[in-house]
Amino acid sequence: MTRPLPMLDAVGSRPASRPQQSSDFAATLVRHGLGKLQRDAITTLQVNVGKLCNMACHHCHVEAGPKRTEIMNDAVVQRVLWLLERSAAVTVVDITGGAPELNPHFRALVTGARRLGKQVIDRCNLTVLLLPELAGMAEFLARERVRVVASLPCYSRENVDEQRGRGTFDKSLQALALLNRLGYGSDPELQLDLVYNPVGAFLPPPQARLQQQYKDELARLFGLRFDRLLTLANMPIKRFADQLQRTGEHEAYMALLVNHFNAATVPGLMCRSLLSIGWDGRLFDCDFNQMLELPLDHGADRSASTIWDLRSLDALHGSTIATGHHCFGCTAGAGSGCSGALT
Repeated sequence: MTRPLPMLDAVGSRPASRPQQSSDFAATLVRHGLGKLQRDAITTLQVNVGKLCNMACHHCHVEAGPKRTEIMNDAVVQRVLWLLERSAAVTVVDITGGAPELNPHFRALVTGARRLGKQVIDRCNLTVLLLPELAGMAEFLARERVRVVASLPCYSRENVDEQRGRGTFDKSLQALALLNRLGYGSDPELQLDLVYNPVGAFLPPPQARLQQQYKDELARLFGLRFDRLLTLANMPIKRFADQLQRTGEHEAYMALLVNHFNAATVPGLMCRSLLSIGWDGRLFDCDFNQMLELPLDHGADRSASTIWDLRSLDALHGSTIATGHHCFGCTAGAGSGCSGALT
């Protein structure tokens, strides 16, 4: 893959410059006549089961790694399932981490959610499926009809290993081949999506065009299949923000995001139909707010801050969503969310 030149804007015509617009996200919404963000019915419950991971990727907004000890315990898992049983509007349980499969209660959460008729998404780094202690995990995911959303920032060994560590590309291909043998990428009930993150401080290219490139190259070079490619912008928080500061690119990257704010992305923002639950049971508007420890901007239920405070997820319908400058990462260019580009 030819890597985009760093610091080019969305159309690739010139380097990003100092922000020409206000970097206040709430003020930007008002200027475009959009007002405050408010939550619609919650249809997706995103559950971060901990920060433990077998990898430590440069772009990781969770700052996950092998030495992290934050792990969701069984009491929190059971309360999540209790809430799911009382929240008919929720159809999707999106499990993330860290490497969510490393949580000892991961299988219980998956099977419990599936028994309630929920679609389950596993945000998988692929390499975790090859760990000896997780033998049979891929088969378990297939049996439970779990949708796998897997990180593969390029079909080039150089780019993948640069972002995620030496040897990651080859291990990722092994895991993809394993998933393909189980039916992922060919069986309509076993959906396999890949995730593209830029290697540097630039916006993703058009999703549809890049998806076709991925499909063609992975099939031609390695005989691998997948369903959809999701393009996600790197969020200027945590580990990626630290990298931007070290390289002196933070101001220019923020300018890139601010100057390419796209009002058309706002109706599809993931936070409008999603609630994020932290490993300790705290509630957040999205996974990014969770990592910044930006609490709910309460509306309908001002008392709710953890899962123990809620009797139903429906109580948060209509609440105001807390925002910050990082929200420009979801609204720049074609937009970015857990389901890829927004426009």
